[in-house]
Amino acid sequence: MPITNDQVAQRRFLRALYADAYYPDAVVDRGCDILLRLCERIEAERPSDLASLYALTAAATEEFNVLQEAFEAADSEIETVAREEIAEDFAFIADAYGFQDADVEELIAGRDW
Repeated sequence: MPITNDQVAQRRFLRALYADAYYPDAVVDRGCDILLRLCERIEAERPSDLASLYALTAAATEEFNVLQEAFEAADSEIETVAREEIAEDFAFIADAYGFQDADVEELIAGRDW
């Protein structure tokens, strides 16, 4: 399903991670895929409130939890720079879909990175 939100369609997710050789592009690509799937789910399911949005972001956060293993296998990790970049993209997504009041900590509450 192609993204219909113009802001999201034009966004290059995880930009800072691509700019740093510490993060392998192939693993970062998987992170971008997680974020794009989140956007697709938001567009398909059209959450009507923050609780519904948080349910969708919880699933995406869990995918990042699993992705942490791939970073570690590539001698990398989701550390401070990556955490901030991922959180910023979650906040951007919430804002782009009309959830300006979303709490970034709630968006990624289930993280273990």
